Amino acid sequence: MFVVEEELKKLPNKPGVYIMRDDKDVILYVGKAINLHNRVRSYFRENIGRGPAIDQMVTKIARFEYIVTDSELEALVLENNLIKENSPKYNTLLKDDKTYPYIKVTVGEEYPRILFSRTMKKDKSKYFGPYTSAAAVKDTIELLNKLYQLRTCNRSLPRDIGLDRPCLNYHIKQCLAPCQGYVDKEQYRQQVAGALEFLNGNYSPILKDLEQKMQKAAENLEFEEAAKYRDLYNSVKQVSQKQKITEGVGEDKDVIALYRDEAEVVVQVFFVRDGKLIGREHYYMTNVSSENKAEVLEVFVKQFYAGTPFIPKELMLQYEIEDSALIEKWLSERKGSRVYLRVPKIGAKEKLVELAAQNAKLILSQDREKLKREEGRTIGAVKEIAGLLGLEHIERMEAYDISNINGFENVGSMVVYEKGKPKRSDYRKFRIKTVSGPDDYACMREVLTRRFVHGMEERGELANKELEEQFGSFTKFPDLLLMDGGRGQVNIALSVLEELGINIPVCGMVKDDNHRTRGLYFQNVELPIDTHSEGFKLITRIQDEAHRFAIEYHRSLRSKSQVKSVLDDIPGVGPARRKALMRHFKSLEDIRNATVEQLAELPEMNERTAEEIVKFFREKGSAQ
Repeated sequence: MFVVEEELKKLPNKPGVYIMRDDKDVILYVGKAINLHNRVRSYFRENIGRGPAIDQMVTKIARFEYIVTDSELEALVLENNLIKENSPKYNTLLKDDKTYPYIKVTVGEEYPRILFSRTMKKDKSKYFGPYTSAAAVKDTIELLNKLYQLRTCNRSLPRDIGLDRPCLNYHIKQCLAPCQGYVDKEQYRQQVAGALEFLNGNYSPILKDLEQKMQKAAENLEFEEAAKYRDLYNSVKQVSQKQKITEGVGEDKDVIALYRDEAEVVVQVFFVRDGKLIGREHYYMTNVSSENKAEVLEVFVKQFYAGTPFIPKELMLQYEIEDSALIEKWLSERKGSRVYLRVPKIGAKEKLVELAAQNAKLILSQDREKLKREEGRTIGAVKEIAGLLGLEHIERMEAYDISNINGFENVGSMVVYEKGKPKRSDYRKFRIKTVSGPDDYACMREVLTRRFVHGMEERGELANKELEEQFGSFTKFPDLLLMDGGRGQVNIALSVLEELGINIPVCGMVKDDNHRTRGLYFQNVELPIDTHSEGFKLITRIQDEAHRFAIEYHRSLRSKSQVKSVLDDIPGVGPARRKALMRHFKSLEDIRNATVEQLAELPEMNERTAEEIVKFFREKGSAQ
């Protein structure tokens, strides 16, 4: 049995990582310590100003464990790994699912290529980036391959030289075809060197070369060639102008600042590569409890740079962080060269950090406004509908519609909205089985009866909530039923529910003469609704969605039935023979006029089936 007081006495005075667990053995918190004995014991002391979140966590600790390390640096690395793997509830966490693109030049190959990469490995290749736009990276690679005519194939060269024909890129003059030995290794390497110069930001040589080629082609009246060089020239100019120069030359740095309000934290990162601001990204931090801004910034730096493949030479931070020396050492080891953490106080660098902080504040306010608008369209609209109907609570709404053409292929649709948003995984289609004519009421009765009987059967079989969630839409009953129509449809629904002993409010979505929603029919009363309100807009969206879903299903069934060929009615003619007949004879008329001998010549055909085809069309012709 785990006794906290006894276990606290066993803690060593060494660096390491500690793991707090609850009574279900779930990890609550992971931390590192220079001295495990002092750090872990501090959690079980009274009144030390840890903050409400940590106080709450301590009440849930059933046991703890620890891992001793040789140094605080090892503890930091292990802490990061465990946090990333387990996402403990009480750790401040970086919400990050982004992976950044790189441009990879395979200089380790005898005939290098330029590739798109999401990872940066320790191989012989050169990497440029990370970039924030995958589209921009792909455009740049395409431009470089056009400019320098480098290979894009996966052939192993020089081993495979001459084994196959040159590809299309050679014929359209976008590859020098090293696969055929048309260019020697030295000449090809010069082209690669030009591409590397370009990626390092030196655009002048290629611009000058393209301008000369364009002028020469124009002088020789080779206007198509001149236009090609002109387009390439403009593309290079466009790429070069996208690079916004910042202070410093040839520097790689990340500028990191955050903005925090009562509930959320946003961290803004500016990526500066080779002295150029190439992009920016923002990140949300979750589970932020009582940590001050410097502590949150430290958590971000540790978690972000534990996962990113590229580490710049310098991190420009908004605040001084406690473990800066240790983190510098850790990042330097990861990078393989010295990394600096700096907090600029004056000048252009300080202004750049301030700009990042302002961007973080702007992002947080914009996202909050967007969230408020979204809540108004969804949760707010649902509350408005509940208030109009006099219901205490609505979370799940189901809407139904029937679609047919003169009773042909009757179908029903069920769409589901939860908290004002469509839950498409719970949508259901019904192919009507018991109604043959155009009777929407009878069709609706069948749909609702099947839906709720199925749900009741599953509810009887499923005892626990996990299985209920797994089975989804039928097992989970709605808080409100929305019928596409007025009194008639509502009464059908109420009678079905009454027969099954189910108590669910039913509301009709009433349309005007122009087939537009005008109000709601509820408890034998038509309730007017403000057509400019979010509740009205949500009702309209639900009604349109139910209608769309039913029509799409009906259309799919109708199209399948119409694909049926007259040939399918002939004994012995299946899909393979039908396809062979149409491929060989080109038209139905040619098949109709064919003889048994001509039909039997097809490899897929036998004489008996050929005779059946001739007989079928002869009888069909005489009947007409």
